[in-house]
Amino acid sequence: MAGHIYSEVDFHSKTNNTEHHTSAISVDQLIVRRGQPFKLTLKLNQPFNPVFHPLSFTVVTGSHPSEERGTMSHFGVPDRVDRSPLAKAVWKAEQERSYSLLSSILNLTITPPADAPIGMYNLSVTHGNEKRLLGTLLVLFNPWCPGDWVFLSDEEQRQEYVMNDQGIIYKGSGNYIFPMNWDYGQFEESMVEICMKILDLNHKHKRDPADDVSARCNPIYVSRVVSAMINSNDDRGVVQGRWSTPYTGGVAPTHWNGSHAILTQWLRRGCYPVKYGQCWVFAGVMCSVMRLLGIPCRVITNFQSAHDNNRNLIIDVYHADYGVRPKPSPDSIWNYHVWVEGWMRRPDLTVDGKYDGWQVLDPTPQERSDGVFCCGPAPVKAILDGETHLKYDVPFVFAEVNADCVDWLVKADGSHVKIWSDTKRVGQNISTKSVGSNKRLNITDTYKHREGTEEERSVFKYACTRDYSKLAYYDDVEVNVANAGMPHSDVNEESVDNEETEEPVNNEETGGNAANEENVDSTPQVPQITMRFEEVSKPMNGKDVSLKLVLHSKSAVAMQLSINISVQAMRYNGTPAANIKSEVKEETLQPGKDLFIPVLVPFLVYHEHIVDRESMKISAVVMDKLNPVNTCLAVNDVVLLDPPISVKVFGPVRVNRETYGEVVFMNPAQETLKNCSLTFSGSGLWEKDMEYKFADLRPNSRITIKFTFAPYKTGKKTLTIGFNCSTFRDIKGWCLVDVEP
Repeated sequence: MAGHIYSEVDFHSKTNNTEHHTSAISVDQLIVRRGQPFKLTLKLNQPFNPVFHPLSFTVVTGSHPSEERGTMSHFGVPDRVDRSPLAKAVWKAEQERSYSLLSSILNLTITPPADAPIGMYNLSVTHGNEKRLLGTLLVLFNPWCPGDWVFLSDEEQRQEYVMNDQGIIYKGSGNYIFPMNWDYGQFEESMVEICMKILDLNHKHKRDPADDVSARCNPIYVSRVVSAMINSNDDRGVVQGRWSTPYTGGVAPTHWNGSHAILTQWLRRGCYPVKYGQCWVFAGVMCSVMRLLGIPCRVITNFQSAHDNNRNLIIDVYHADYGVRPKPSPDSIWNYHVWVEGWMRRPDLTVDGKYDGWQVLDPTPQERSDGVFCCGPAPVKAILDGETHLKYDVPFVFAEVNADCVDWLVKADGSHVKIWSDTKRVGQNISTKSVGSNKRLNITDTYKHREGTEEERSVFKYACTRDYSKLAYYDDVEVNVANAGMPHSDVNEESVDNEETEEPVNNEETGGNAANEENVDSTPQVPQITMRFEEVSKPMNGKDVSLKLVLHSKSAVAMQLSINISVQAMRYNGTPAANIKSEVKEETLQPGKDLFIPVLVPFLVYHEHIVDRESMKISAVVMDKLNPVNTCLAVNDVVLLDPPISVKVFGPVRVNRETYGEVVFMNPAQETLKNCSLTFSGSGLWEKDMEYKFADLRPNSRITIKFTFAPYKTGKKTLTIGFNCSTFRDIKGWCLVDVEP
């Protein structure tokens, strides 16, 4: 670069980026973290004399830079510049101590403050009346800096939650938890451009760009913006949600293996939403963006996750007397729901740091918060303590992990009978990937006290009445949790149609004596029958599903039973997709004895209904024929395990050298698989997903496919295979690859 002040500038991008933990993003573009100095060398056109020829620098970000907003800073060598007395986020420059007055090489150390807004900056230098642009740099959050609100003290956690571009997201149900590898790819090509575009397209930036750019100093604000921009409900967000077939104009959410393909498609298509995603896709994409920006982030799965639509902390579930749900409930319980946690301080809530640390952020569009589909940050500590008056969206998240569940049996005459009340069903096995390993970490105790303890019930009641603590009525009476309304936080929450809802999957033991007084009986009595489902074998997609219903009588006499069993394919939003089969059996249950009822669901019966679904619901309604008010319900949600697919890579793997591997798959089904294809993907291994189509696969036949690839990045990578066909959707296989230089 040429100019009257200097003849050359060296940003030392490779060295600086390495020291700032950003070299994985780029070694050509200067990318620094706030609160940490970086080196800059100027080759001047004359020897530098700080007394007679001081240099002043200016950095600006955004289209409306201002010292008072922290989006412009003047600083110098020596620092004798005029700046506003209200200036925020002031940068500084220091000269190398060994400098000689005879030298025209000026080595400087420049430090952006720990509260500087993140984003792209222009850096310019002024000498006398002459001003020249030195170049551009990107400033990110700094979890290595104690002065930054995202500071994380543990190095292993920083490596996991900021630097690791591979991860695991847990899916399934409380009984069938299985890992799914997810490629975050936060350091891949174009990720800087993508993340800056996400920030610039948010509705707050359009409304007031100067205020928005200034607020990017705050990780609370930035994470909330990202939560809103990952979904496309309010703006030009990244992912469009869809919770049932058909997936016209896009792909099924199960197709995706990572974030980078989604984000690059969004950018390439002019920031038009990518079709389609569901909760784990939204969460995986948000985690990628947060890690690129420098906010420590991890993906969380909550099994048996509640959606408390009316915010009373009660989830009402309705069943018809023939065993299937007769109408949708405004509330729902999902098999699982996935969100993210971001690590940051919360000085907006308290000065003692009580609510610092992990914060729940949920980009899946479910409820409006402050008029926008976003959620959080909600402090995990506030959720644990039932502090439902705190921002943001604590009441909603508290209900997701700790609501009570009431099952109602809807009789033929329309009356409702309360058959089961469960305080333990919601919020099970809250899971995330462990630091430094692929083991599952159960973090349920960080969200809620142990079920069944007095402390858990005390927090639940406190959460229900948090806004009513000044009312004398609540001082002397037991809390009626069925009627106590949830308090509003200081954001506006509204429901959304077609929200993501999934179904519970635990084996429920439910039973009760029905009565019919004024259409509702809300007092279940001690059941005469207990019921549960047991697996005969692991439910495998492509094979027959075999279970048994176990009944036990507490009655002193034999009971003549009518047993109605129904099997349904379930959509992701918790509604039935199809009735697979139903049957009625007449049996006698002897007192004090167990009765075993076999339940067989053949593959040829269920497979056409389950191709694009994850689970089937098996329900049993048992009625005492001599005493019909003695009616019991048992429900079991079965998640089918995918048939195995083997992926291997041979020999040492070196960067930019061709490597060989193979995929082996055997068709377990008694039908020919048609329209077969494999998708290969992996950050650092392929720059874009590769698809391979092959011939039909006959029953019980095996296919071996050999492939090659040339990795372009070193380090530990995950090679992901997706198998798709007429019968199975998006079966995944993974292989860990350690790419050597």
